[in-house]
Amino acid sequence: MIYLVIPTLIWAFSFGLIGNALKGLNPLQIADTRLLLALIAFLPFIKLGNTNGKEKWQLILLGALQYGVMYTCYLSAFRYLPSHLVALFSVLTPLYIVIINDLRQRSFTPWYLVATILSVFGAAIIKMGNIDSNEIWLGFGLMQVANLAFAFGQVYYRDWKKSRTHINDSSIFGFLYLGAAIFTTIATLLISQQPPIPLNATPTQWFVLVYMGFIASGLCFFFWNKGGTQTSVGVLATFNNAVVPLAMFASLFIFGEAKGGTPEEMLRLAIGSLLIVSALLIAKRK
Repeated sequence: MIYLVIPTLIWAFSFGLIGNALKGLNPLQIADTRLLLALIAFLPFIKLGNTNGKEKWQLILLGALQYGVMYTCYLSAFRYLPSHLVALFSVLTPLYIVIINDLRQRSFTPWYLVATILSVFGAAIIKMGNIDSNEIWLGFGLMQVANLAFAFGQVYYRDWKKSRTHINDSSIFGFLYLGAAIFTTIATLLISQQPPIPLNATPTQWFVLVYMGFIASGLCFFFWNKGGTQTSVGVLATFNNAVVPLAMFASLFIFGEAKGGTPEEMLRLAIGSLLIVSALLIAKRK
């Protein structure tokens, strides 16, 4: 379980760092730089003989989805939302993990649909006075695509690895980062039409990028997926949600996003957050 605890604590500060220290940089450049650094960190550990050609492609495509698609949407959401709302809107990832796992096991319950609808109402209430309604829904939508990609990747890797216990995680994880880096590089060139590396970053921003590339992305994603293979789906889903209150607290009070908020805005945030968390509790009970 330690493999899930360490990333949870580190990721709690990632939302605030991205929304504040990296503010002004192109989100696709941030995503690509982080994943390229993660790939560099794990290239020395790759063992080509551990997997066949089909398995290598499965891991590359999985990385493109779990990290490439997720980062592209997740980091783009910071254009429309403050970091504490980005953290809040990631709360549905555990729900998606349970739904995806149940669908793979050919079982389902309508209570998951109820929980999803309730979470959307929570997002509607959160609409704060200084955020355009179109922007908050666009940011919410981007986060749900990111949540789905990250959730599917966790469940798929868990199943894939548990059927191949003879393979060491570190010897194959570079393939996931390879797929992710390829996806974000192509997305950066095609969508933003800018170079993958943010040359306009300040020294402080480069320090944060290096830290997030090697630690928050490279090491933590490896720990997270490895930890997921050693726990139940329920525990994995619960740890996905544990980072949300920690991240919101860090963004609001450590990075100062609570300053300037009116009582009405803070009340909306509290009520909406309660509805979204209630949605997760409904799904968990059922």
